[in-house]
Amino acid sequence: MDSTVIEVFAGIDVCKGSLEVCTSETGRVLSFHNDKRGVRALVGHLRGAQPELIVTEASGGYERTAVTALITAGLPVAVVNPRQVREFARATGTLAKTDAIDARILRRFAAAIRPDLHRLADALEQELSDLQHVADS
Repeated sequence: MDSTVIEVFAGIDVCKGSLEVCTSETGRVLSFHNDKRGVRALVGHLRGAQPELIVTEASGGYERTAVTALITAGLPVAVVNPRQVREFARATGTLAKTDAIDARILRRFAAAIRPDLHRLADALEQELSDLQHVADS
C-alpha cells in the first residue's frame, strides 16, 4: 500500500467581483463571487481541500475579506507581492495573463516558494492604517 501524502496548494486570483481558485495540478479553476456568500463558499471549498498553503496577491484591498475569513477559519494563507508572482510566472515561461492563469501560477508559486503565512493582525493593522490614511486626507 502506497502511503504517499499528496500536498495540496491553492492559488487565489482576487478581482473586485470574483475569486478564482486553483487547488489541483490539473489546473481546474473554480470561480466564487467576491462577496460574503462567495467568500463563505470559498472557505467551505478550501476546508474540504485541506491545503498545505493558500497564496493570494495583495490586490488593493479586494483580498481582505477573503483573507480574513480564511485565516479565521484556521486555513494557512500567505499574501504576496504581485511583482514577485509576475517574475515567477515569467521564469516559468508563462507570459499570458488571465484570471485563471493567475490562479494556476499562484498555486504553483505556493508549492515552489512556500512564502510565510499572513497573520490576522497584519490584515487588521493594514485596515487601521488605511482608515488612518483616509482620516488624514
